[in-house]
Amino acid sequence: MHGNRSPLHGRPEMKAFECAGCGQCCYGERGIIVAEGEASRIAGFLGIDEREFFSRYCETRNGKTYVTCGPDHWCIFFDRVRKCLIHRVKPARCALWPFFPEILRSRHAWEMAKEGCPGISRECGFDEFVKTAGDQQ
Repeated sequence: MHGNRSPLHGRPEMKAFECAGCGQCCYGERGIIVAEGEASRIAGFLGIDEREFFSRYCETRNGKTYVTCGPDHWCIFFDRVRKCLIHRVKPARCALWPFFPEILRSRHAWEMAKEGCPGISRECGFDEFVKTAGDQQ
């Protein structure tokens, strides 16, 4: 790379995604799976044991454990002022946003994500977005 310009196009490089901190990805139910090993890390961060973490903050459906949402349908760990209360130890599913496999496979899913997430660059095309995801791995 030459400075912050793309050697292929001579234009300034753009970020495909830069979190705007809006929390839109924290809204909605039943999407954040707690993967193996994440519960102990989050519980430790909260200063509680795993059993309490599961009983207070999770629900199990179809053999999978999910972070619960509040009655307002926001993630139980999202505060509109303070943002993600467990950001340093958030589940991998949260850290992956917006580079979810289903978004990377479907232009339509990407368009929907782009419409709802102000952090996804409006100037970035689908192919560039997918390439960015590959470059980050």
